[in-house]
Amino acid sequence: MVKALPLHLGTAKSFAKFHAPFDLSTPPHLPAGRLAGSGFNRLPLPTRFPPLSQKVSATGEKTSLLGAWTQESPLQFRDESPVSIELKSISSEHEFDQAILDAAERDELVILVWMADWCRNYIYLKPQLERLAADYYPRLQFYCIDVNTVPHKLVVRAGLAKMPAIQLWKDGKKQDEVIGLYKAYLVANDVQKMIECELTGE
Repeated sequence: MVKALPLHLGTAKSFAKFHAPFDLSTPPHLPAGRLAGSGFNRLPLPTRFPPLSQKVSATGEKTSLLGAWTQESPLQFRDESPVSIELKSISSEHEFDQAILDAAERDELVILVWMADWCRNYIYLKPQLERLAADYYPRLQFYCIDVNTVPHKLVVRAGLAKMPAIQLWKDGKKQDEVIGLYKAYLVANDVQKMIECELTGE
């Protein structure tokens, strides 16, 4: 005859009723610093991983990126070189002469970009030239001239035949030019080569 063994179901536990509203950020029934529903501790973030703060500021022709670790981290990064510079506008023959004269007095080169607002090639080329102007800032000055806003005699004086045209002037005279009728990045490369050849005398 087989006797049935008694089945032990354990002791029953009673739980106190919980009337307070739930707060998921810090549960009242769990100690602070411990995640609800898990056994992992919530470590204070600033102790292990200092937050990275980044700030981008632009003032006039300057654009800077500042990233620095806060708290106790020694890592710091700072770059104040301009990313791009808006081309200065020339809208009269007097402004043209003044720009050429100022550069001659400082023994510097001048880049003149002849364009028109409706010129599609210039629309694509403009950002490339603004980045190039930042690369040579403050050694070189880049100017843009809208042919629709200046006297025709100034256009003739500059020997302009096609647009957009990027001319390099030195000592009051045009030394070289690039006609931007092809891909914008290739035009920018040729303008850079033109500048470097003049600077190095090659």
